[in-house]
Amino acid sequence: MEYVNLGKTGMKVSRICLGCMTYGAPVTGEAAKGGRHAWALNEEQSQPFLEQALELGINFWDTANVYSSGESERVIGKFLKNNTRREAMVIATKAHGVMREEPNGRGLSRKAILFELEESLRRLETDYVDLYQIHRWDYETPIEETLEALHDAVKAGKVRYIGASSMYSWQFAKSLYLADLRNWTRFVTMQNHYNLLYREEEREMVGLCLDQGIGMLPWSPLARGRLARPWQSENTKRFETDRFGTSMYSRTEEDDRRVVDTVEAIAKKRGVAMAQVALSWMLGKPVVTAPIVGATKAHHLEDAVAALSLKLSDEEIQALEERYAPHPVLGFN
Repeated sequence: MEYVNLGKTGMKVSRICLGCMTYGAPVTGEAAKGGRHAWALNEEQSQPFLEQALELGINFWDTANVYSSGESERVIGKFLKNNTRREAMVIATKAHGVMREEPNGRGLSRKAILFELEESLRRLETDYVDLYQIHRWDYETPIEETLEALHDAVKAGKVRYIGASSMYSWQFAKSLYLADLRNWTRFVTMQNHYNLLYREEEREMVGLCLDQGIGMLPWSPLARGRLARPWQSENTKRFETDRFGTSMYSRTEEDDRRVVDTVEAIAKKRGVAMAQVALSWMLGKPVVTAPIVGATKAHHLEDAVAALSLKLSDEEIQALEERYAPHPVLGFN
């Protein structure tokens, strides 16, 4: 495993981040929305993958309060407390989404942030989180209120660093500016939607992060698995039930198919899994600290770690990138 600084901070994180949305409690029907999914694994089913992540040296784990309505945090917290030392791990979680059907049951107000942080700490069985992130932009709360509440959480010792997730570049730039202006704690990471099938972040966000020393933590680096298997391969349970993923990607999109076919061709030539090629491309970007990788099969994390050793040629990178076609903004909601 390789370890690098998280953005401009001194904290070291593994170059692969374990995405924990997969672990918690599966739900079906109308309940399968937001952070609740039919393809999630329960606590017992999650154990082998959590153990594997530790064995592979993945010290950076990312979850959120909405994942399985808090069950993901509970499962992760219980496992880490029983299997490792708190100081050896870098735990990241997020707040913003709907946790309760009531006026203050979501969002990034001071009230919501300070309450949800305490709830996350309780479920994670820890006194602090290493990286606390705003899951999306809150259009109903002044960003000044959000930033000051996050700053206070850091000063109270309950949060080490703060990060943001998918938003417009002007919103992120405004947040960084206000933090500097008011002497508040600054965002050190951007967890955004970025992969070979969706590169719109390269228009503005990537340049902003490079200029400001922000570490990028791409979510869905394999496009919900679409970059990890041939175009016409058999559907997975996640593919069939992941309504959010379906809303972002279309298997009938010819431009996307050309990219996937190129990933497959390079993988076959190299004798490696497609996921290794797609992740190697991403890991080669200077702005990327650690892609967030989920796992429901043993080879998922093995392929992710193997991608650290796979170096693509300039010709291969060009072949992967020249197939890309512009997309509408995806993943901000």
